[in-house]
Amino acid sequence: MPVQNNFEMSEYNFAFLDEGSKREIRRTILKGIAIPGYQVPFASRELPIARGWGTGGLQLTLSLLGRQDCLKVIDQGHDDSVNAVSIRKLAKTSSGIETTTDTVEASVIQTRHRIPEEKLRDDQILVLQVPEPEPMRRVEARETQTERLHAEKEYSSIWVRLYEDIVRWGEITIGADYPCMVHHRYIFNPSPIPRYDVEKLHQADGLYLFGAGREKKIYAVPPYTDVEPLQFEDYLFEVEEFNEESCRLCGSTSTFLDEIYDSSTGDKYYQCSDTGYCSKQQTERKVKANVRT
Repeated sequence: MPVQNNFEMSEYNFAFLDEGSKREIRRTILKGIAIPGYQVPFASRELPIARGWGTGGLQLTLSLLGRQDCLKVIDQGHDDSVNAVSIRKLAKTSSGIETTTDTVEASVIQTRHRIPEEKLRDDQILVLQVPEPEPMRRVEARETQTERLHAEKEYSSIWVRLYEDIVRWGEITIGADYPCMVHHRYIFNPSPIPRYDVEKLHQADGLYLFGAGREKKIYAVPPYTDVEPLQFEDYLFEVEEFNEESCRLCGSTSTFLDEIYDSSTGDKYYQCSDTGYCSKQQTERKVKANVRT
């Protein structure tokens, strides 16, 4: 039945998905929250975007949205990428909710490959798009076997994989998808976020949800849950370093930076990956400069 939005009449149900689908996805989310890190199967729905382009995260977002929610969508930290703009437009068109580029204003944040720089509050939900939810896929291709390994908490093969990295390269070379132990029970894939973002999951105030539409899996990291990246006593987990480089736009030295090459001049420069945070920092700098003058 069409829903009357505050600005237009939609031909779809509120937030696109039918209510039965939303209930099934919400039940799956609750099970994922109850068993941190456990991959819960669900019946992934068809959406007007291709699988592999964020259908899992989008289904979570559309199932959680209420009329009073405010949504932020980012792709690798950017608010204005094609993926982010398209998902935000679908959610807004089918629900009429407010959208924002400010992390602080959002109640639901959907993201691909990044966690916002600003710390999440306990009333915020971060939804991550996940292309490959299985952390054991690097060492075991069979789904039935990985399920058995998780059930038995048999993770020796992934430890061997990390050891082989050290023997061959002198360090653990895994960048994105860095395997982590959740609640001292399951090893899980935190999605293709950089190592810089992994530590934000540990004892976080907000709820983190992970959706893989193509693989039909949902899992979660509830608030105040232990998330520990795998590491050896003599080879500790390390995040990316930027050698004291700063953002060329806002001057920040404490954020994750994108390295950008200017092909016309051959110059290399850095700027904040999180465009919303960077914009706020630039505005604050301008305000402070005006106050001084």
